[in-house]
Amino acid sequence: MINRAHQPSIIEPEQLAVQMPHRTVLPNGIPLNVLNAGESDVVRFDLLIEGGRWQQTQLLQALFVNRMLREGTRRFTSTEIAEKLDYYGAWLDLSSASEYAYVTLYSLNKYLPETLDLLESIVKEPLFPEKELGIIINNNIQQFLVNSSKVDFLAHRELVKNVFGEHHPCGQLVQEDDYRRINPAVLSEFYQRYYHSNNCSIYLSGKVTDDCLRRVEQLFGSEPFGKDFRKPEKKEYVPMASVEKRVFIERSDALQSAVRMGMLSLDRHHPDYLKVRVLVTLFGGYFGSRLMSNIREEKGYTYGISAGIMPYPGQGMLAISAEAANEFVVPLIAEVYHEIDRLQNELVSAEELSMVKNYMLGEMCRSYESAFSLADAWIFVQTSGLQDSYFTEALNAVKTVNPLEIRELAGRYLCKENLKEVVSGKKMS
Repeated sequence: MINRAHQPSIIEPEQLAVQMPHRTVLPNGIPLNVLNAGESDVVRFDLLIEGGRWQQTQLLQALFVNRMLREGTRRFTSTEIAEKLDYYGAWLDLSSASEYAYVTLYSLNKYLPETLDLLESIVKEPLFPEKELGIIINNNIQQFLVNSSKVDFLAHRELVKNVFGEHHPCGQLVQEDDYRRINPAVLSEFYQRYYHSNNCSIYLSGKVTDDCLRRVEQLFGSEPFGKDFRKPEKKEYVPMASVEKRVFIERSDALQSAVRMGMLSLDRHHPDYLKVRVLVTLFGGYFGSRLMSNIREEKGYTYGISAGIMPYPGQGMLAISAEAANEFVVPLIAEVYHEIDRLQNELVSAEELSMVKNYMLGEMCRSYESAFSLADAWIFVQTSGLQDSYFTEALNAVKTVNPLEIRELAGRYLCKENLKEVVSGKKMS
């Protein structure tokens, strides 16, 4: 019989069983990564294109090229694309980031011939029709105007601008006029430069059969596609933080204020990064963190507060986020600094550090349990420029970091003098 009066012992994973992708190269030179796992007759196709906002020549160019792929091709109208995806029970996800664009298709295996045929047209022959583009731009402008009235949106924009500077891609803030400068010619220029077979890679995950592989090779791997086969040039940008310590953005109609604090932090290649992740999780990265326990649970200044490292190429950003009533903004910020002081001057208890480690180890195990999450994990490794040993290194960093290291890392990387403070809301008295 199980004695329910005694808590079962916690067993740390000795290693992470992260399935390696089977890597090959298609006849046209595209790298193919296959993660054959899962019993359901579903397959996911990911196309990664090296070309994001780091490479664009004007704001929003990379985003709208990716967004417009589904709005009409030489063979299919936007309506036909939507109807076919719906008919075959498929899902198409389009997204764009700093240095990559992503085209992701979820499909039932039995309909993969039809959905891949549709996807081939979307990737290889988009038209960027002016009518559809105009509708999407107008919708995005309206959404931008709505967001511009929200204190959290305004505070985040101002924070990244002050941390990175106006000449860095992160600090270049989109304005309404930037949407109006987008046209089919601007999109075609970016598409022709970066969307070609010499600048992409493919991930297949789920129940990947021989028939899946054959069809992918036939449609995407047999011949080169695209026009400009140059690889993208690697661009590096130097952050230039502003001199202001605190920035206030007034919104007289705001019901509460948004508080954003941030500073430059480590990128994923720094030797201290993996252990700093543990420090930041302890500080504000989960529900039992120092910031939540103090500022939410004890003081009641906010419903939620969090801290995390936002990764960008070459340089990450430590960001702290909360919303609070106007009268609690100043004491909330003071408590953030108080928690930094504690981490820098006091040793974290073994019990608290153990709780953080168990939380992070559990999240790591959960993140690699399905075929699609495995694909996400390996895509992350590729796009971050990491080695295959990353998962083992991440596990070891969590398991081995000790209270003394936590205190030393806090003193080194939680620099109060560098933290920018942005508050958006009613005028502070």
